[in-house]
Amino acid sequence: MSAITQRFEELKSRGVRAFVPYITAGDPDLQTTEQLLPALADAGADIIELGVPFSDPMADGPIIQRASERALINPIGVSDLVAMVRRVREKTSVPIVLFTYLNPLLQFHNGDRARILKEAGIDGVLVTDLIPEEADSHVSEMRAAGVDTIFLVAPTSTDRRIKLISTVASGFVYVVARTGVTGIREKISDEVRNLVARVRAHSELPTVVGFGISRPEHVREVATYADGAVVGSRLVLEVEQSLGRKDLVERVSQVARELAAATKDA
Repeated sequence: MSAITQRFEELKSRGVRAFVPYITAGDPDLQTTEQLLPALADAGADIIELGVPFSDPMADGPIIQRASERALINPIGVSDLVAMVRRVREKTSVPIVLFTYLNPLLQFHNGDRARILKEAGIDGVLVTDLIPEEADSHVSEMRAAGVDTIFLVAPTSTDRRIKLISTVASGFVYVVARTGVTGIREKISDEVRNLVARVRAHSELPTVVGFGISRPEHVREVATYADGAVVGSRLVLEVEQSLGRKDLVERVSQVARELAAATKDA
């Protein structure tokens, strides 16, 4: 049983939902990210998504785009993240999912990348621009090393596409709450509940909703029908607004703590 599957089993036994925070690695620097990961775990994170900064982040809105720009001021690649996660594993066992685009992953260790990721303590990989029709080699490589392969289901996904995704996904299915890019939204579309139900008709994997989830009330709402909620832009914005402050980690942790509490009292 993978660390991600085990975490969802534990949460299910307690009758609570998963809080999944996202941060961009290297924003504003890797040292801060190394401090943020265990701090988010202490704040109530059940799984953490660690974004790989990329120069052409098609799925990301302005907030996360700016985070990638800040991170890429210094040279940073997947190998740097792997070394950092290996150090973080001395402080926390919370499952970590690498949130990346295909290009940075392909540039990292052609032959044994999955084994290296697993040995460093990375439990899952979500490649935003990898379509399931072309994912066989990626899935085979990751599964052989014990790394979960996570895929996105969008509001535009047909039942046929959802069924296909269910055959290649493991760990959980990431349900996109809206078409377009990531960002902070006023409310969650009523159609998300129906999309989660459609996914569950084809897959027994946990469903986690992201894109636009930014407030405790959003998290609380999602927790009534899905197995977890991802919050990214709100936390990344807090990083941005705390740049230069000595209490940056504490400020981000406080926001995370309030969001995490919403998954437990839904």
